[in-house]
Amino acid sequence: MSEAKLAGNGAELVRERALAARIQGGLERVYRLDRVADVGDFLRRAQDGARESLLLREDDDGALEVGLELPSLGGPVPDANLDTVCQIIEGVSHFVYVVERARTGRSTTQLELELQAEVDKWVVLAASMQTLDVEASAGLRARLYEQVSFAHSKESELGERYRVANDAAHRFVRRLERDYLGRARFRELRSELRFFFEVGQQDKLRLGRAA
Repeated sequence: MSEAKLAGNGAELVRERALAARIQGGLERVYRLDRVADVGDFLRRAQDGARESLLLREDDDGALEVGLELPSLGGPVPDANLDTVCQIIEGVSHFVYVVERARTGRSTTQLELELQAEVDKWVVLAASMQTLDVEASAGLRARLYEQVSFAHSKESELGERYRVANDAAHRFVRRLERDYLGRARFRELRSELRFFFEVGQQDKLRLGRAA
């Protein structure tokens, strides 16, 4: 992977870069990943009104160029809009996943990226809670997967992909609550999250649908 640092890393992204770095570190700890590249080196600000976007290009020599566009945080992080924070989590999740797959020589799909990012939103936000139990997780789960709206119609390719990812992640997290959080089995919970990260699209869908 080439370290093609995109232009636009101005002072307006200081807070976004700091948050992205914390998210990257948290995901790497959960999934026991070695640091390959710092997400902050690949950031630029998304245009006003635009959502997060991971930009990928493979050179003729096989090198992978990566860029990540993130929206600007509107206020102090604890008070920032949840949607904006979730977009940053999703973008960093995409970055971490693609970089790790490239490091290990594995391919990925757009649906696989969305499935992982949907779960990673819960992973990151649940880890920030003072107390994580079934009740707290259920409240977070409702905000992430139930109280949502989609920018694309369900008849569109993007709309279908996001809905499939949302539903599978919702079911998976609900099973984590039932099987692990409810019994305070946190070691097994982390193992299940790592297993989800390692498997591909079909197994991710199977894990969600089995819940």
